[in-house]
Amino acid sequence: MGVNLLSCYVVVLLLAWPLYVQSYPDIFAWMRPTVSTAAPTVAPGPVAWKHPSPSPNYAPVVSPGYRAPSPSAYQPAPGSSGYQPAPSPGYIPIRKLVAVQGVVYCKPCNYKGVPTLLGAAPLPGATVRLQCNNTRILLTHEATTDRNGYFFLAPTRLVTTYGSHKCKVFLASSPSIICNQPTDLHFGQSGAGLIHERPHVSDPQFPFTLFTVGPFAFEPKTCQ
Repeated sequence: MGVNLLSCYVVVLLLAWPLYVQSYPDIFAWMRPTVSTAAPTVAPGPVAWKHPSPSPNYAPVVSPGYRAPSPSAYQPAPGSSGYQPAPSPGYIPIRKLVAVQGVVYCKPCNYKGVPTLLGAAPLPGATVRLQCNNTRILLTHEATTDRNGYFFLAPTRLVTTYGSHKCKVFLASSPSIICNQPTDLHFGQSGAGLIHERPHVSDPQFPFTLFTVGPFAFEPKTCQ
């Protein structure tokens, strides 16, 4: 009985509802959909997608090897000619005359043919010869030993230190009948080069350069 009554009530409400809404439009205005009179907004069109531009290919930087700068890279300073003064020349030795000294010995028969001065004695009166080949003309100069066998070849104007490297000293002759065979001890027979004798600090400055050769030696030709 109650269900039928409720159903009848719902049917009456549904039939009377349109008439009620039309009688009171202001009350039910909020239930009607609002229609906009503004121009419709156009949605933005899709943006065309572009492929990103490829990144530039950067080649690896190779460090160049060392190169000597060209002469043109150096510019002279303003106001200068660009030329450096020539360096001062090195020490040039002074030309001097040449003097030679040495000693000549006589070897005993015990050491004949042996390159030694054991048992040798100074030989006075022996002749030595200085020979220079520094010019077209062969230059020779001789000296004789004193009682101690010492000889001194005095300086001559024909021989100077500029040509001394082309000079040699030889044994020339012996005053002894027995000890008269020249030996090649210290190049006495083949020729001895000049060796500069450095003076001591306390020695005076000579006008010539002193060289030393030898000592030389003669020996007997025959021994009994």
